[in-house]
Amino acid sequence: MEELQKNLQDLFKQGKAFMPFGGPMGGASGMASQSGGPQNPSKAQEEEDAERAAALKRIEAFNLKPREIRDYLDRFVIQQNEAKKVISVAICDHFNHVRRCLERPDLADLDYAKQNIILLGPTGVGKTYLMRNVAKLVGVPFVKADATKFSETGYIGGDVEDLVRDLVKAANGDTELAQYGIVYIDEIDKIANKANGGGGRDVSGRGVQINLLKLMEDTEVNLQSQTDMMGQMQAMMDLQSGKKRKRTVSTKHILFIVSGAFDQMDQSIKKRLTNTSMGFGAPRASDEDEDSNFLDKVETRDFIDYGFEPEFVGRLPVRVACQPLKPDDLFQIMTTSEGSVLRQYISDFEGYGITLEMDNPSLREVAERAYKEKTGARGLMTILERAFRSFKFELPSTSIKTLKVDKRTIEDPDKHLKQLLRENLSSQHDVLKKEIQEFCDRFESQHGFTLEFTEDAIVALIDESLETDKTIRGLCERKFHDFNHGLTLISRNTGQKKFTVDGDVIRDAEKALSNWVVASYKKEETES
Repeated sequence: MEELQKNLQDLFKQGKAFMPFGGPMGGASGMASQSGGPQNPSKAQEEEDAERAAALKRIEAFNLKPREIRDYLDRFVIQQNEAKKVISVAICDHFNHVRRCLERPDLADLDYAKQNIILLGPTGVGKTYLMRNVAKLVGVPFVKADATKFSETGYIGGDVEDLVRDLVKAANGDTELAQYGIVYIDEIDKIANKANGGGGRDVSGRGVQINLLKLMEDTEVNLQSQTDMMGQMQAMMDLQSGKKRKRTVSTKHILFIVSGAFDQMDQSIKKRLTNTSMGFGAPRASDEDEDSNFLDKVETRDFIDYGFEPEFVGRLPVRVACQPLKPDDLFQIMTTSEGSVLRQYISDFEGYGITLEMDNPSLREVAERAYKEKTGARGLMTILERAFRSFKFELPSTSIKTLKVDKRTIEDPDKHLKQLLRENLSSQHDVLKKEIQEFCDRFESQHGFTLEFTEDAIVALIDESLETDKTIRGLCERKFHDFNHGLTLISRNTGQKKFTVDGDVIRDAEKALSNWVVASYKKEETES
């Protein structure tokens, strides 16, 4: 309730709004005074017109051909040629349709068969990544959502009509542009009306399908949701100020693209095809069948068997299956894709001043291992993280500035790391000495006391660092945590500001400090 009151107060402040009931802002009638009206309405209108003109200009300037869009997508997504072709054609057709309707509004009333698309394919093959890069190209409003966030009315979840409202927001409130936008819904397979363990059906999944079906057809979506209190208040403010806004948006021309992994559907299709060809002379299963992508042969009945309403499937006439990624594809992703996860690891190491170099055999080994993960391109991160985890942890604290990776590194990362650390042990001593001096500088800056480490102390501290796998900084901060208190007492007794740290101090700092303090009191008594 407090949050609602705060939102209403903010809304009133922003819009100089009327009060819905009688009150000081609107008098007995509840109407806003002239001084409380919108500020510079003509300027606000000019800004809206400028935004709309800019959006129209972007649409008019879009002159890419399907092959050019495909070439753009090739920079990021490896393989999936058929999916790229389908999406490229759909985007160009959609832009051409939008241009015609904007140039001749009367055409918008004519029947138009939308090429709504459904992308199928296992996880990690690039379905979402394709759409993410398409979104960078489009000049019409574009929104993305996961089907799992929606549910039938009465169940916990979101409202599918929010997709259209989000399009309006993406269009900066321009409802006409929004009605020519693109909606992308991922994980659509999660709303299949599948049988549950008790033999019943998932009612909420069917409800979402029905609600989405209405959107994909031709319906008018109310821009003010029943649960959107702020939107309703804004509508009342517009009414009082005389500003007219369109209250609904038609979905007739909105392009819908959905995608999903559709787990196990390929096995159902394989079974269907096998049953069809059963009998004498039926082909025998082979290793090649295991690598076949049966989703290529998907039919409407396969979607219905999976748990989708016939009407819902019918609103997605364009269907394309993404291909599973093979080791060669994963190798190409690492070496040629502009979105390669390998680039991320190279950048991570560069952040520590370390150059990462991988030869072809090591990249091939990563690709082979990632393929066995059966998670598509996501398997690359799994393998690379496993291989480089310890290197990213250890190397930033060493003098090593180049990490050359071969096949053996991928096969046994820990063995290679230990070997690398041994080979750089002498230079590592120089790094650790520098860290000791950095600690001394910080200690003097914070407490005003100078610590001078003897060579014996440096050797003892470095040996302990290597033996315990602790950093010099961590060891020093633990050993000398309370030193400033003891040194303050000593300085008060003797005026001493500089202290020598030898091997005995490193081995038992607490005992050494206690002896120094006791000695300082004895010295003070002697001098007095």
